[in-house]
Amino acid sequence: MDRFDRHYNLKGFGQKSQQKLQDAKVLVVGAGGLGCPVLLYLASVGFGKIGIVDGDLVSESNLSRQVLFGQHDLGKNKAEAAVQILRGKYNDIELVSIPEYLNRENVTEYLHDYDLVVDGSDNFPTRYLVNDACVLLGKPLVFGALYQNEGQVAVFNTSGIQSVNYRDIYPIPPSAHEVPNCNEAGVLGVFPGIIGCMMASEAIKLVSGFGEILDGKMLYYNFLNHSEYKIELTKDPQSEISRPKSANDLMQMDYQDFCGLSSQINWEDVIPLMEEFGDTVLVDLRQPHEEPELEDIPFIRVPMNQIHLKNSELARTNTILLFCQTGIRSMKASKLLQEKYPDKYIRSISGGINSFDLNL
Repeated sequence: MDRFDRHYNLKGFGQKSQQKLQDAKVLVVGAGGLGCPVLLYLASVGFGKIGIVDGDLVSESNLSRQVLFGQHDLGKNKAEAAVQILRGKYNDIELVSIPEYLNRENVTEYLHDYDLVVDGSDNFPTRYLVNDACVLLGKPLVFGALYQNEGQVAVFNTSGIQSVNYRDIYPIPPSAHEVPNCNEAGVLGVFPGIIGCMMASEAIKLVSGFGEILDGKMLYYNFLNHSEYKIELTKDPQSEISRPKSANDLMQMDYQDFCGLSSQINWEDVIPLMEEFGDTVLVDLRQPHEEPELEDIPFIRVPMNQIHLKNSELARTNTILLFCQTGIRSMKASKLLQEKYPDKYIRSISGGINSFDLNL
């Protein structure tokens, strides 16, 4: 008897379906609230190769819903920690950690070697990026999302460009302020587990051929009363207008701008943000010799020519505010960091230190 014995005995599944899973390679985007239950079940069911991509670090606020991790994982990269944990559970699957965020430069490279993608990200730029790359590469995409007590699950791109994809639902992205992420809106830890299990189920059915998948359908689930319903999805001609049609188009696509994420704030917004979010860091991008010095507001100095280097303080915090002398360098840095950390709130301070009001 092996660990898949119950799978072999299941009518309609059997050894042929199990072999399909063992031959399959799946990339899971995000090892967060959705990604953790997805990973647990895809590993336990016997997917042959599982790639995990996430540039974030485990923090204490993650532990109520990101069920792979515990206190001993705090400060570790999520992708690397997830691989370490899953390797301790199963030695018959290949696990690959990708300890960075997806961006325009790396997305097609990382997706290329996998048969399907499961997107557990929680921000719109990443969702559109992953969707567009899957359409270009012809990769099926299992999608899941949640907001407070409501969740969604769907399967996209099963038949190439003729299939429904994420842009057919949202040709124009909702404002990021209209649909906050879990950090802003809150969520009970058990709920991402429910939606994540549904996503894992769709990936298993898609590969094995067992059961009916949510192809061209969106399942809506309400946590408060267990109500659910499905809607049929159709192609929206509007969705093709802004979708990149080639790898070169994708490289030119600014997903932050497309999703309406303004990258600038004013100095009067800084102190309220720092008071509201305790993990906010204010970053001076200027060289040490540049004046004047900022007084009375705590900040760290990371010169612009070092902003691309690994920085533990920037990696740990969720809110990053940047300033320079005039606002030009900070605008450039905000775009670089937003691609590196798409889940974080990153803003450039308009006008730089030259626009700082001493009376603030």
